[in-house]
Amino acid sequence: MHIANPIYDVVFKFMMEDKRVAKAFLSAIIEEEVLELDFSAQEYVVPISQKKKKQAEEKEEYHLTVCRFDFCAKISLPDGGYKIVIIELQKAKLSTDIMRFRRYIGRHYEDENNTYNSEDNEKARQIYCIFLLGHDICIPGHPVIQVDYNVKDATTKANLNATSEFIQSLHHRSWIVQIEQLKQRRRNDLEKLLSIFDQKNRTDNKHILDVDEDDFPDEYRDIIRRLRKAGESKKIQIEMEIEDDILKELQDKERIIAQKDKVIEEKDTALKEKDKAIEEKDKALKEKGTALARERAEKEALHAELARLKR
Repeated sequence: MHIANPIYDVVFKFMMEDKRVAKAFLSAIIEEEVLELDFSAQEYVVPISQKKKKQAEEKEEYHLTVCRFDFCAKISLPDGGYKIVIIELQKAKLSTDIMRFRRYIGRHYEDENNTYNSEDNEKARQIYCIFLLGHDICIPGHPVIQVDYNVKDATTKANLNATSEFIQSLHHRSWIVQIEQLKQRRRNDLEKLLSIFDQKNRTDNKHILDVDEDDFPDEYRDIIRRLRKAGESKKIQIEMEIEDDILKELQDKERIIAQKDKVIEEKDTALKEKDKAIEEKDKALKEKGTALARERAEKEALHAELARLKR
């Protein structure tokens, strides 16, 4: 079956706009059942000018859409109850997005809407963060990494199988998906689901992946069919092409900035070496001046002694 490549933001956004698909996708990652879901796709449009090939003097303006999702999720608890948590889902292709992640997470902690009243007290909702990364974070062999708050006794270093509202309110849980680390690893249902991002399944058209629907558990079939629908959309195909152009533009700019930073670093090193050479030269001159002054003083003392003897 041919499906649209969800590594593209436009495809991923289309996939997650289906609430049933979004619930299945999030439940698989956090390993908790999402009962209800309210979300808003946050988009930030950044204009990027690019020269046209035929008319170099003119510029064609593209727009980069940075997409993230904020979910308010009702999650089932083992005792039959439920809890409401905030899920921040972000997707990034470039390693320079770390500061953006920090800003967004910080806004969640500041947002008064991410609280609820219980027994006339205002309480903070738990925050879950999911990162889908198109770049490596230097932890090879682990496609999906879960980061939890570990509670330890500071003296004995023993793990405490306990948590509290205080800890949950001030520390967030995270799941990091390293897309480049998927590489045909299918050890459980989650890795089978995440194989929708495996770029080894690309066809001659990099916008399209070739997958076998039978490889996916039944509860994820809706996700596959949603991506097939995206692959059949002419509008999404065009937007993927634009996304390619924009990403290339960003990568070119990153390379230029990296080259300029390298030149600046080399100049700084050269200036530091020059300053060090000047400092050493000044020190040598100072020592030479001190030696000359000492020699002059000795000569003056000798002349004074000769003059005294002549008298």
